[in-house]
Order: sequence, then structure tokens, then C-alpha cells
Amino acid sequence: MKEAAFVKQNMRRWKEFESVAANASNANPDQLADLFIQVTDDLSFSRTQYPKSETTQYLNNLASKLHLSIYRSKQEDGKRIVYFWKTELPLLMYEVRKPLLYSFLTFAIAICLGIISTLNDETFVRLILGDGYVNMTLENIENGNPLAVYGDMNEADMFFAITFNNVRVSFMAFAAGLATALGSGWILFQNGIMVGAFFTFLAQEGFILNAFLVIMLHGTLELSAIVIAASAGFVMGNSFIFPGTYTRLESFKNGAKKGLKIIIGLIPIFITAGFIESFFTRYTQMPWIISLLTILLSATFIVYYFVIYPAKIFKNATRKLT
Repeated sequence: MKEAAFVKQNMRRWKEFESVAANASNANPDQLADLFIQVTDDLSFSRTQYPKSETTQYLNNLASKLHLSIYRSKQEDGKRIVYFWKTELPLLMYEVRKPLLYSFLTFAIAICLGIISTLNDETFVRLILGDGYVNMTLENIENGNPLAVYGDMNEADMFFAITFNNVRVSFMAFAAGLATALGSGWILFQNGIMVGAFFTFLAQEGFILNAFLVIMLHGTLELSAIVIAASAGFVMGNSFIFPGTYTRLESFKNGAKKGLKIIIGLIPIFITAGFIESFFTRYTQMPWIISLLTILLSATFIVYYFVIYPAKIFKNATRKLT
């Protein structure tokens, strides 16, 4: 059978399977098991006839979803949260790995532009950060503590204010996806320009190493959360522009649901970054080894949990199907 005929013959049934898998909590476990058997049969045929085709990849993903739906339906309610962090969110991050890459590249390019612009135009940093902030930082530099701003507030007040702001910025990066992926890209681009301009400004004043060790103490998690939140916005925005075989409304609903799950998954990151900034970043003269170790641990966690671990979970899930 030609691949096109195989797809045409079964596509409506596969879409019904997708719908059931997406609402597995309301599905009968026996029904899920029956659907899983049907999909694996189709997958076996497709692997034999069209081993490297998109159809085989699609069926492999669908079988994975059904398998995980069956597993999830067996979980006790008390384990639902554990399942979310251990399996569901990582699998979602693997699914959106391309938007995550695009988000990271957009942010990196924006940082580079912020650096170049600041190096070539001494007024650029004031345009981006504002005269008030630049003048305050220059005054702090004259007083010997360029990052004194981090010690101005009470720890508890600062924690709630910073955590709220982190949530607000990241949610904006996600919600901007309502204006297509360009909206999230613009929020991400603005933040990247600010980061590049600020670090370059401090470098020009001779405080780049101190600034890096102090700011990235919390910034590693904070900036990573913004990048990941923007990727959620990309997912939502692209779901409307590129609905695929779904209706545009159904595609958008699926994209919004996926994006919202990612934002929920970032909540511990927001809280941890806010805690570090409120209770540790204020000590701008702490030993550099402690700051560097914290930065490396934070970066390792982000890369492992949001990039490496999702790939492992996906491979383990698909291996069980072979």
C-alpha cells in the first residue's frame, strides 16, 4: 500500500485516538488499552513499509501518548503532581524543543546586539535602562558598591516583589504569543537587549567580573525562565498560525494548554530565583567561589531538566513500544 493511501485510510481514526489521549482522565482504561493496541499495529506496519517517513514518526508519538495516558490513568491522585514534574512536563519540553531553541537563539542575538550597540553608542544604555537607573548605578560605583541596589529593601518584601515581577515578565513573554510568536519574540528581544546593555555598561566601568558573579547568582534561573516562558509563547502563537490537520481553534486550544503547563512548571524557578536574589544577591562581597558554584549548579539544573532529561524520558517511553 502506498503511504498516501495508508494515511488517508486511517487519519480520521488516528485523530480520534489523539482526542481520547488528550482527555485520558475521562476515558475508560480498557478503551485506552484497546486504542493502544490498534495504534501499535499501525505503527508496526508503518515501520516495515515506511521506516523513515513522517507517518512513522507521527504514529510513534501517538503510541507514546497513549502509553503514557494508560500509565497516568493508573496513578493515584496523590501521585499526580509527582507525575507532572517527573514525566509530563519533561515530555512536553521534548515536544517543544525547537521553539525552545528558537527562543534561546533570539535571546542570545538580542544580548549581542545590546553589547554591540552599547560599545558603539555611549548614550544607548541610557536609552534602554533610563537616566535614573544609570545615574544611580554610577553613584553606587563612586561609593564603591556598584550593585548596592540589591541591598536596599527588606529581604521578605524584596522576595515577594521580585518573585511577582519574575512571574509577571515571564507570563507576559508567554501571553504575548496571543499576538503570534512575534509577540513573545519581541518581549524576549527587549529583555535580551537590556541584559547586553547593562553588562556592557558595567564592563566599561570596570566591574564586569563582580557584576557577573553577583547578578548571575539569581539571573541564571531568572533569565532561563524568561527564555522558557517565551518558548511557551512561541508554541501558543505557532499553534494558531500553523494548525496542521486540526481546526485553527482546536490547534490554538492545544497550544495554549501546552504553553500554560510550561508556565506552571516554571513556578518553582520563579520562587527560587526570587529567594536567591532577596536573601543572597544582596551580599555583593560574598566569596566568589560560592557565587560561581551556585551559578554552575543553576545552569546545570536548567540544561539537564529542560533539555537532557526530556530526551531521556522520551527515549525510555518509545523504547517500551519496540
